[in-house]
Amino acid sequence: MFNISINDLDHRAECSISKFADDTKLGGAADTPEGHAAIQRNLDRLEKWVKRNLMKFNKEKCRVLYLGRNNPMHQYMLRATQMENSSTEKDLRILVDATLNISQQSTLWQR
Repeated sequence: MFNISINDLDHRAECSISKFADDTKLGGAADTPEGHAAIQRNLDRLEKWVKRNLMKFNKEKCRVLYLGRNNPMHQYMLRATQMENSSTEKDLRILVDATLNISQQSTLWQR
């Protein structure tokens, strides 16, 4: 039932949106001012979608993970609050960090 209710979440999205169970990830290239603006517009659309569908974001889980060299590290807003940055995130039990280095993951697998 939940999957049906979030089916239109990515309608008119300019960025990639990944949905898995109750997790949603928004991603895109922000190496230009236009890319940065597109990501912020998509965050704004998600906020409107949440209000329209009487749902909530878990703000504690909403973070920005910057990838790539020379990343301008733009700041993004969610509900008029600057989103927290993160250097490492876990996605489906796989650690992803800004350098895409798997050394942390390898250490965990050896345990």
